[in-house]
Amino acid sequence: MKVTGFTFIRNAVTYDYPIVEAIQSILPVCTHFVVMVGKSEDETLQLIKDINSPKIKIYESVWDDSLREGGRVLAVETDKAYKMIDNDSDWCFYIQGDEVLHEKFHNPVMQAMHKHKDDKSVDGLLFDYLHFYGSYDFTGNSRRWYRKEIRIVRKDQAIHSFKDAQGFRKDNKKLHVKKIEACMYHYGWVKPPDKQQAKQKTFNKLWHSDAWVTDHVSDTDAFDYSLIDSLAHFKDSHPVVMKKRIDALNWKFDFDPTQQNFSWKNRLLYLLESKTGYRIGEYKNYKKI
Repeated sequence: MKVTGFTFIRNAVTYDYPIVEAIQSILPVCTHFVVMVGKSEDETLQLIKDINSPKIKIYESVWDDSLREGGRVLAVETDKAYKMIDNDSDWCFYIQGDEVLHEKFHNPVMQAMHKHKDDKSVDGLLFDYLHFYGSYDFTGNSRRWYRKEIRIVRKDQAIHSFKDAQGFRKDNKKLHVKKIEACMYHYGWVKPPDKQQAKQKTFNKLWHSDAWVTDHVSDTDAFDYSLIDSLAHFKDSHPVVMKKRIDALNWKFDFDPTQQNFSWKNRLLYLLESKTGYRIGEYKNYKKI
């Protein structure tokens, strides 16, 4: 079975993306790995080269920064990487620069890929998600966080990245997927407060105009992590590849999970979901089979 990992990245050093950990976390289950490195103002290209794995093939790209509606440029860069994957790959394993797969899920992922490899009705595999926030001790547990997404797809000319690269479509239709027993850890909201604020000022420009960013993103030097609706304590282990980064954490964030900042409507929806597991109006960019 041939499995090719793929990702894209730009300015990983400036904005403190755990891209090295992301790649290393799925490299053991990949035969090859494609990395599309956008022209950066820092040492991102060298950072990827220093991983020094024979599995990795690096391509360089120039982002079209005029694509500012809905984060479209992120999907374009994802598609660039996807197109570089060999056509004989059985599966294509996508990971973003702030996502990491725990090693405990390597076997379940491999088993799922083997199980569904020859069933062409399965376009992709669906992962659960944990979203870390503020520090490595808390995860988001409100409706603002998506709970599942596709991260493994077939190599197919009809498959493409959708909207802001959160998921995929096939001929603009939702993929038919199998849910697997694996969870992706998302660390995009765990950065030093100054790096997080810098990211907010720049990254929001992929979706909005300069005027919108000026009006909606605080002109401060540090991100205020306290402005969050609800969090839960994380009591499990983190991926081994994250140990060095976690040990180097140099800011303090604490939160009382019993103190929730909900509107009355969202509080009712939160309670319903807590009791039943059902999320009213949940956006699903896939069809489970």
